[in-house]
Amino acid sequence: MAVTEHGGEPAAEGVERRRYLSVRGGEWAFAVVGLPFALLGGVYALAVLYAGALLSLTVVGLPFVVAALLGARRLGALHRWLAGRLLGEYVEAPAGLRRPAGVFARGRVVLTDPVAWRALLYLVLRLPLGVLGFTVAVALPLGCGWLVGFPLWVRAWDGGRPAGWLDGASVVTGLVVLSAVPGAVRALSGVNRRLARLLLGPARTQQRVRELETARATLLADNTDQLRRLERDLHDGTQARLVALAITLTLAEDALVPPAGPDLERLRTLMSRARGQTDDAITELRRLTRGIHPVALDGGLGEALPGLTTTSPVPVTIRLDLGERPHPVVERVVYFCAAELLTNIAKHSGARSAELTVSTADGRVRLCVRDDGRGGAALGVGTGLTGLAERLAAVDGVLRVDSPPGGPTVIVAELPTRLR
Repeated sequence: MAVTEHGGEPAAEGVERRRYLSVRGGEWAFAVVGLPFALLGGVYALAVLYAGALLSLTVVGLPFVVAALLGARRLGALHRWLAGRLLGEYVEAPAGLRRPAGVFARGRVVLTDPVAWRALLYLVLRLPLGVLGFTVAVALPLGCGWLVGFPLWVRAWDGGRPAGWLDGASVVTGLVVLSAVPGAVRALSGVNRRLARLLLGPARTQQRVRELETARATLLADNTDQLRRLERDLHDGTQARLVALAITLTLAEDALVPPAGPDLERLRTLMSRARGQTDDAITELRRLTRGIHPVALDGGLGEALPGLTTTSPVPVTIRLDLGERPHPVVERVVYFCAAELLTNIAKHSGARSAELTVSTADGRVRLCVRDDGRGGAALGVGTGLTGLAERLAAVDGVLRVDSPPGGPTVIVAELPTRLR
């Protein structure tokens, strides 16, 4: 069945356009307050590069560069804090430097530190952006105010001057340029955010190591929890049922050889009870094995997901476009993500209907769950979505949540069809 696009995406584009035209106070403050920091960092970086080039052939050249890179790291941390406080762009702090034994070894670590060199590049690029941002946020509005008030300034100097076309042109030009200032400030803030994300965070190799460490810890914790839950269910559920079944069979055996002959009525009652206990134990074992690996996934997501939606108390429209079958581990992650999201809809959203779309294209699997509930879902608010994001990260997947108050809620999970 073909995949259909959801109506929430055009709305999201409209929201983004409105956000582009509106500017938060932090963005204005960053454009104004950020100028001294940009000047300080830019002058420092240019001086370091100039002096480092001059001293590179001398004895003090390498020690100077080492000290300069350490300073660039600290200035990078200052700019990272400023971007977080004013722009809301909280960039993850890079890992600290290793401290091997020996002065030369430590110097080599600093000289080969990609974080320090990227921070130095950030300081160089931040200088023109800081000057441009201050110009747009402060100098340009002041100039527009002068243009709008041009007819008044002229008449203050020359009261007898008649009104002309230049007066109207200055007012119109000032208002037009002034109306473009919020968008320009917003655009420059976006550039500064991207620059901070790109150059002030961990190096790609460090970030990948962190992701792998987090994914490993998540998988270990998830597997440990599953094993403990399975052990508890087996001990408290299945084992107790089998013990009860054994006791019933023992009583049935006793009913076969009483002194007065077999008690058929009691034996019939005990066998009926044993049959019921056997059915309960089988049902319990099926439930436990379904949690380990759903039997429905043997036929792929195309067979498993429709069966999953039929058990949802909220009516679910399902659309599948599975051009290729993903890796079994990926299928399992998609299945449990869909199950968790449908459970959340039933428990928390108050929705009357939902849509579940799964498609594969260009080596990626895309799961989209949409509901018309009350909205307000967000990563980090509860453990459910956070756990899903961590499970997806373990297979290089991502989770995106769009859930404004009042709804609708659109949650998209994307992950590769093959594990690397």
